[in-house]
Amino acid sequence: MSKQRLKFDLLVHDLKVPLAVIEAGATSLLQRMEKYGPLTDKQIKVMNRILRNTINTKRLVNDALELGRSSEGIIHKTQFLVSDFIEESLVEIFDLTDSEAAESIKDCANLTASKQALESRGIFLEIDEGLWCRKISLDESKIKQVLRNLLNNALKYRKNRIELTLQENDNALQISVADDGDGIPADYHERIFECYFQMDMEEQHCVRGHGLGLAGVMILVEDMGGTLNLESDLGQGTLFSVKIPY
Repeated sequence: MSKQRLKFDLLVHDLKVPLAVIEAGATSLLQRMEKYGPLTDKQIKVMNRILRNTINTKRLVNDALELGRSSEGIIHKTQFLVSDFIEESLVEIFDLTDSEAAESIKDCANLTASKQALESRGIFLEIDEGLWCRKISLDESKIKQVLRNLLNNALKYRKNRIELTLQENDNALQISVADDGDGIPADYHERIFECYFQMDMEEQHCVRGHGLGLAGVMILVEDMGGTLNLESDLGQGTLFSVKIPY
């Protein structure tokens, strides 16, 4: 590992301590009102927002460290249920923007209920019941990070709907995320996977952001021996397909 990478990882790792303190403090104020005093409804709303964003920042810190581990070739395979990693990824996404949706997804007892909860939010899940209930052996942390980034991207640029499809092909897990947004012109297909690249701000269909999400997804997928494909054009929506071998 280079000195520059080591310094970066150390800085990111050190962020965990203050974040843990903030999370513990906010949680105590919300859950131990008999000790710290009652909160108004408005104060509770603000504290919950602080807690959600602290948890999200912790997740980003862990994602940054995961990218570093990935670049060093470190893979941690575990066995986990496909249904668990899908639901947990979705809950982590909606926890920040739609807590009601997050709770609804948490309460789902089966695939049918999960599909209904997601369809009410414009997300259409396609997966075989057998795969939904199956345990697979992959790097769960990396898989969740890939799915979260692709779904966040789709949620940001969709018009009305997102199609999330999971299936098994050639002893590999295939994840596809499609949105009905404005699409990405063919000229930009390779460049959007570059760190910090953004399309021209004048373009109505431009992909804006800090530019790390898709670049990070590409790194994680390739380090797991997988492939990432993009199908899109202006006015035709966007489809990202990931294939990761078991």
